[in-house]
Amino acid sequence: MAYGRIRDIREDHDLTQAKMAKIIGISASTYSKWDSDEEIIPSEHLNTFCNYFNISMDYASKFTKVRQIPITSKKLNKELIGRRLKTFRKHFNLTQEKLASELNTSHSTISAYETGKTKMITRVAYEISKKYKVSMDYLYGRSDEMLIKEYNK
Repeated sequence: MAYGRIRDIREDHDLTQAKMAKIIGISASTYSKWDSDEEIIPSEHLNTFCNYFNISMDYASKFTKVRQIPITSKKLNKELIGRRLKTFRKHFNLTQEKLASELNTSHSTISAYETGKTKMITRVAYEISKKYKVSMDYLYGRSDEMLIKEYNK
């Protein structure tokens, strides 16, 4: 994840990229791209990473210095993610069109996320969290706290 702590967290636990890749269940070359910020880690794998280290997505993404928060679910659910996205959007009085424009995506993509047809990609959750200080853990249904506490700037 761009500007995240993926590498630092792995290194703090004295794990190699190959070992971390095995834990997550992917190839070492794929993991290496996330570790070096070449690519953004997909939400499913970010969730696995955070569950393994018992940390929040917000901490892994450098949105907060708080490592752990109360986690209500360790599994990602497309329908819950969709409801959370819609709740966030309405809380901030955003239309699907406005949010899509801000995220450089389409209205139909936001609609597909909100109806649970498609799981929200990490880049979208990251951009929402960055701009609105909304917890990635909340967006992905891991926590019930919408706003990030002790948000890093």
